[in-house]
Amino acid sequence: MNKFKGLALFILAISQLVMALDYTIIFVAMPSLGSELGFSANHLQWVVSAYSLAFGGFLLIGGRLSDLVGRRRMFIIAMGLFGLGSLLGGLSESQLMLITSRGLQGLGAALLSPATLSLIMSNFNEGPERNRAMGIWASMGGVGMSLGLLLGGILTSYVGWEATFIVNVPIAIIVILLAPMVLTESKISSVTKEYDVAGTISVTLGLLLVVYYLVQSPVEGWFSTSTLPYVLIGSTFLIAFIAIEKRTKEPLISFGIFRNRNLTGATLTAFLFSASFGSLYYFLTLYTQEVLEYSAIQSGLSFLPLTISAFLGAKLINRMLSSVGIAGTIAVGMGLGIVGFLLLSNLSETGAFWGIIPGTVIIGIGQALVFTTMFIAGGMGINQKEQGVASALISTGQQIGGAIGLALIMAIITASLGSNSTLEMMLPSELNDAIHTAFLISASITLLGILVAFFTLKQSKPSNLEETKVTVSH
Repeated sequence: MNKFKGLALFILAISQLVMALDYTIIFVAMPSLGSELGFSANHLQWVVSAYSLAFGGFLLIGGRLSDLVGRRRMFIIAMGLFGLGSLLGGLSESQLMLITSRGLQGLGAALLSPATLSLIMSNFNEGPERNRAMGIWASMGGVGMSLGLLLGGILTSYVGWEATFIVNVPIAIIVILLAPMVLTESKISSVTKEYDVAGTISVTLGLLLVVYYLVQSPVEGWFSTSTLPYVLIGSTFLIAFIAIEKRTKEPLISFGIFRNRNLTGATLTAFLFSASFGSLYYFLTLYTQEVLEYSAIQSGLSFLPLTISAFLGAKLINRMLSSVGIAGTIAVGMGLGIVGFLLLSNLSETGAFWGIIPGTVIIGIGQALVFTTMFIAGGMGINQKEQGVASALISTGQQIGGAIGLALIMAIITASLGSNSTLEMMLPSELNDAIHTAFLISASITLLGILVAFFTLKQSKPSNLEETKVTVSH
């Protein structure tokens, strides 16, 4: 790989790292910013939910715009929005400004994610070169999620919660300056030069309303009149979207793409991965800060074994792909998740840092195997003109899965309380029991992930996977 492509891969990998890191970096900082800006317990969740709402709601339009407007152009625009949201977040002096900035970050990420993966497809030749680039890109996502908690603890403790936002700004500027020089532009030619306006509006509104319902219902109630209308109206928009797509000349999504078995399997895998592995960060942060009463820096450092093991797990992918194939690699990763979650379900309220290590190390390895391989699977056999939409579908599965997974876990925990108690009101012993329940549910979801891997993904023979090898570098 020449120097030009090396720089291209560098900024694409850094972009993926920042997106993954930014999702979790806020967790450790939330107690500090919540106290300083006067957030109530119910309103504080919107610091996370505003990001998830915008990210999940705008991914599909982001994927289509990436294909039509140009992958490099959308990459630069998206990184600019992400950087602007980060700057506003760091300068926030009110709750509204902070939540708005998080939404802007989420919008930037929704446009950035499909553009980034599409640029890998268009800037790297099909075969070993592209798979190597994809492996590095995907591994940065797995590493970034765990690294975010460590970095969040360090920045919050020694600089302030504002630094968890401002740290993204110089990175965004460097990436924007380098992108025109090292990335090759690519886009598809539209015969009719028409945009699917009706489909775009219906699916975006539908996803926004459904995701809003999923993130707000655990607080307001699943059948509350303040939340139920959102999911009903959102579902109506999504049904309308399906009808619109069947009639339009230039659909936002061609439903024929779902005939690709690997894409469908990868999207389902992303959903289950985020519903299970994604909940780890929230509940493990609760355990370290609320049960063990760790400081932000101590909580962040407790995730260091997870960060290291996620990186090491990514380096095992070549061997796994060669020996057990794509479906087998994902199944092994999910299986490691089961073991790790079961170990964490035995954490003691009087425990220490050492008790976390076995479970998080095992989960970190499994996380790397699943996250990287599901994107490799989803990119196989996809037409060049649909790469943006395909990557957006996998990322949408990931975002929706995270929202539904956390909502499901919270609903089960709340139902088990038998009262109006919340996690914030629990005694450490009660909260520890609730966290045990969360990890057991996550283990059950990863079991479903194993079944999905074997029943939906094509079973490639080891000899056919030599060209699917990926490389992870330091």
